[in-house]
Amino acid sequence: MKIDFAKSEQSTLGLEWEIALVDSESGDLTPAANSLLANVAQAHPEVMNDGEHPHIKGEMLLNTVELVTGICHTVAEGTEDLRRNLNIVREAARPLGLDLLSAGTHPFSNPRTQEVTDKERYAKLVDRTQWWGSQMLIYGVHVHVGLDHVSKAMPVLDGLVNYFPHFQALSASSPFWNGEDTGYASQRALMFQQLPTAGLPFQFPNWAAYESYVQDMFTTGVIDATNEIRWDIRPVAGLGTIEMRICDGMSTLEEIGAIAALTQCLVEDFSNTLDDGGTIPTMPPWHIQENKWRAARYGMDAIIILDAAGKEQLVTEHTVELLNKLEPIAARLGCADELANVETIIANGASYQRQRAVAATADGDLRAVVRNLVAEMSTN
Repeated sequence: MKIDFAKSEQSTLGLEWEIALVDSESGDLTPAANSLLANVAQAHPEVMNDGEHPHIKGEMLLNTVELVTGICHTVAEGTEDLRRNLNIVREAARPLGLDLLSAGTHPFSNPRTQEVTDKERYAKLVDRTQWWGSQMLIYGVHVHVGLDHVSKAMPVLDGLVNYFPHFQALSASSPFWNGEDTGYASQRALMFQQLPTAGLPFQFPNWAAYESYVQDMFTTGVIDATNEIRWDIRPVAGLGTIEMRICDGMSTLEEIGAIAALTQCLVEDFSNTLDDGGTIPTMPPWHIQENKWRAARYGMDAIIILDAAGKEQLVTEHTVELLNKLEPIAARLGCADELANVETIIANGASYQRQRAVAATADGDLRAVVRNLVAEMSTN
């Protein structure tokens, strides 16, 4: 099966931000996406295309909207694009009595009572996956980075997999599920991987091997379209990008900018290595799988496996070392300030830590956690 990889400028960016709609009074999720999108269309008819805003879209659940940037050259350009469209969503939400939040999941809403958007592909997914499909009350941030040649796609994917636990720990924001503390930093990470073709990617020696895998998926009826490959990191041939989908939803553009800068710098570093004739080291799949679990369970306190030899280190310590290595690349890409904000996340605590602190102060009242998440979102 031949899959054409679109031409992209190396290390360009695209960002996607999933946002939950909650009732301003109760803090519970509200299935109001259609009404909100109608308000957006009424306020901005000049940009609508076939009834859809190019950067503000619906998602699987009616309690969700997604912001999607255009092609950006810098992280600052990408976060400003998100800010501009967030303000549009905020204006559309206000008359509906809605607040906005973004976290890996909602702290107390019941997953099985959420209304699904009336589209065939969503109905098919829920019908096929049954109980698991009805549990997908999850929100994430995705970062696309452009690749200038298809030969880089699989090696860059391998490289990003090595840093899976770093992204997971920094973004972890789903400690609560249906009103309970799960004991995990990211419940979303383990929930999402229950879908077919979701979870950790397979690793292939080249693009042809990936094409063969996709052909097998079509032949055996596992997928009907390539976007049904829902890996945590995946190539997107139609855009000419590698897409990093590890991260839980995040409340602030400062955090999103930090994650975007880390992704962009790593991909640029891998690209430079390949241009220079080098190779990108890989780890055994069992180490990668263990790192994902450790980061989802322990977040910033995860002791992660660094290499095939089994060397280990605290994820935050290794992240700081990584930032020092990437500083020259960040300077060239114009994202030095955003990359430095990764250390701010480490210093201030990831969202799952902040949420637990609020819950403890409020004697376990998770509505206080929602109010705090809404307040964080309002600072953007």
